[in-house]
Amino acid sequence: MITDSFDNKSEPLFTPEHFLGPQKHLSDICLLTFSHVILKELMTRFTLSEVGTLDSANGSRPIYVFEFGGRTIAAFLCGIGSTIAGNDVVELNWEIGATKFIMFGSAGNLNREATAGKYVIPTEAYRDEGLSYHYAPPADYIAIKNADATAAFFDELRLPYVMGRVWTTDAFYRETKDQVAARQKEGCLAVEMELAGVEAVCDFHGFELYNFLVTGDVLDAPVYENGELRSANHDLDKLDIALEIVKRI
Repeated sequence: MITDSFDNKSEPLFTPEHFLGPQKHLSDICLLTFSHVILKELMTRFTLSEVGTLDSANGSRPIYVFEFGGRTIAAFLCGIGSTIAGNDVVELNWEIGATKFIMFGSAGNLNREATAGKYVIPTEAYRDEGLSYHYAPPADYIAIKNADATAAFFDELRLPYVMGRVWTTDAFYRETKDQVAARQKEGCLAVEMELAGVEAVCDFHGFELYNFLVTGDVLDAPVYENGELRSANHDLDKLDIALEIVKRI
């Protein structure tokens, strides 16, 4: 069963070094965005240099660095879904040496009343994906280690937010009414596709993850609404916040 997949007693058959060569050390901090619009905006604000790529049979995705606040910061257009995003983090650590990741993006709204006009800072993520079970002992939820630290940053910036559980699932088209109701009953504010797996990867390897979300499409309405999804994906406020977090870690 998938819940028996965590094996921290035997060695992996291969590591990133088999594919990527010797580990590099270019930047300690990496911004993970899922928005091509936000990445393009970053390119207009700073001089980005391509320092490598993450390669697969699908093609190559560039890794960028830029100077900010006297430090070299990396930026990457992260893959969507827990498995891709989690493996991206492992390979980014190997390719550039990053150990601190700021990941931000959109989420489906499970509680409009609680999240209205606020960012969501996840405290726990429901593990409805596969990757986390290879990086952490089985449990329904995984704690988001730096939730309180992220909230402290938001307090300092005087930004509105709500803290609470979220639901991570890779099965985008299988978010059913009964599953939504079950997660709502457990206190989940939103549903997204990466956090549980990425947190498990970061905990396993000793990396630091800082995550915040913006709700877009609405799943707790009588009829599904996706009118705010584009703005939740691409509005530039998330980049401004991520850069402020960079200054504080």
